[in-house]
Amino acid sequence: MRATLLLSASLMALSAGMAFAQNNLILFVPDGLRGRIVTADTAPAMAEVRDKGVNFRNSHSLFPTFTMANGSAMATGHYLGDTGTFSNTIYTAYPVAHANGTVTPFLEVDPVLLDVDEHFGGDYLNEETLLKMARAKGYSTAAIGKLGPTFLFDHTDKTGAEGLHSIVIDDATGGKNGVPLSQEMQAALTKANLPLATPSRGDNGKAGDAKTPGTTSANVPQQAYMADVAARVVLPMFKARNKPFVLVFWSRDPDGSQHNTGDSLNTITPGINGPTSLAGIKNADNNLAQLRKALDELGLAASTNIMIASDHGFSTISKESKTSPAAKVSYTDTPKDFLPMGFLALDLAKALDLPLFDPNDRNAAVAGNAHPRAGNGLIGKNPAKPDLVVATNGGSDLIYIPSQERKLARRTINALLEQDYVSGIFVHDDLGTFPGTLPMSQLGLKGKAVTPHPSIVVNFRSYASGCDEPTNCSVEVADTVLRQGQGMHGSFGRGDTMNFMAAIGPDFKAGYVDALPVSNADVGITAARLLGLTQKPKGNLVGRVMTEALPNGATPQAYSGTVKSQVAANGLRTVLNFQRVGTQRYFDAAGFPGRTVGLEVDGGKQKTAGK
Repeated sequence: MRATLLLSASLMALSAGMAFAQNNLILFVPDGLRGRIVTADTAPAMAEVRDKGVNFRNSHSLFPTFTMANGSAMATGHYLGDTGTFSNTIYTAYPVAHANGTVTPFLEVDPVLLDVDEHFGGDYLNEETLLKMARAKGYSTAAIGKLGPTFLFDHTDKTGAEGLHSIVIDDATGGKNGVPLSQEMQAALTKANLPLATPSRGDNGKAGDAKTPGTTSANVPQQAYMADVAARVVLPMFKARNKPFVLVFWSRDPDGSQHNTGDSLNTITPGINGPTSLAGIKNADNNLAQLRKALDELGLAASTNIMIASDHGFSTISKESKTSPAAKVSYTDTPKDFLPMGFLALDLAKALDLPLFDPNDRNAAVAGNAHPRAGNGLIGKNPAKPDLVVATNGGSDLIYIPSQERKLARRTINALLEQDYVSGIFVHDDLGTFPGTLPMSQLGLKGKAVTPHPSIVVNFRSYASGCDEPTNCSVEVADTVLRQGQGMHGSFGRGDTMNFMAAIGPDFKAGYVDALPVSNADVGITAARLLGLTQKPKGNLVGRVMTEALPNGATPQAYSGTVKSQVAANGLRTVLNFQRVGTQRYFDAAGFPGRTVGLEVDGGKQKTAGK
């Protein structure tokens, strides 16, 4: 994929008459909200914003469709090839102390982000973030919500002192790993009779196991606290300062309730369409309604833009495979014939006839009837210098070949092509071309990132379980500790790439349905434009300003396209369906035809919304 529009070029594309007052901005992120699940019944507050403001009906999450990856896009406006946040778990090539020394850290932890920052020159994203730029320009700034992506929006200045950092309230607030609260915030919370520490998720955090269902409760108490902090403390504080503000509110729901749902233990139905998931959607919607009510009461509604963008869609987990050797082994924590956590690392170690070590267990060897603790794997005779590293994530996994050995890449790809749970393989361009695969540059995954680039990205199979809107009932094979019937994302199916996006406010059109493709990278770039911020980009993989949604803005042309790989020896080929605005690509779905929701099948297309 050629470099997408430079930020400066995006700004120049605006018509000369489009000047904006420095209005306020709230970016509301309902984590894991599917694009077509929002109705007046399921989420009335979000439906109202969509219907009265701008309805981005052709929206896109970036692949791999994970939280930290898309959070990095919203925070910087850059694609993942520039931010280096290729998934929630990545390979850092050094032991991360705050992640118990593993080289495959899970990034949704504040101290881990600080550790990775320090190792990669003080800012592992390698690009300026929205809140940091806004704060430097004099805006009041705050990020409230889910641990990990919330901190990502202003993570490089290690202080909570007044005026030197955005207000950050997440799961860790009040604990030893939380971003310190300023004296001003402590006093304001106390005056509002709110605690200085975020409450736990309680029952919502219970994922269950193979015999015990997960949660049947939405994340209500924790998010009620965060919404109270935003509505009763932060917004009044910002009004009193009498200057424009930017607030990011990252709602853990419906993501947390869909992941841990206890409505569907080991069965596909109802999956993530049971009462717990629906309660999670309503919980996020209630948080938005509370914020909008506070804006009205404070007299800030007319001067505040609200952008809503979920980081990704969602699917129900399948643990079924007829070809996986790992599924034929008996594990104490996995139902018979189901895929265990870490199945990709297990299957590749067997196919390559190499030992497997667990980076989350002090590089201990993985026994024959066990699986890696977190699914990640170091494959090779020496775990300190592995031949292959598998970073496990969910609906897709990352594979790193530190030596960049082409012969090993070919053997790995051949092994992947034999598995029925694989649907699409993407290979780093520097390794060359392999039948059945497409280059990572086609996806904006090859850029200026300072973290190691994956050598191979593996997409897992997805299918629609049978409903009028396939993106609402997507099912995917997922490499995760969670169970069949619970929820996951990360795949290249349209059920995961179709997120929810809407906007309302003084700088957006009213009652406008945007048919053009848009993405989470566009969210970051458009937000920066509305705030009058100019980034000094290091990489060229950036989104575009969504001019068509702005008053007097230009409406560019959009096109559709398909890229197909060479056919592998067994007849499989990776196919990518995309849309384009200028040089900007938007990725609908990719994989092996017939194994991915939204991908062409036998010359036709699975019925799917969004185009």
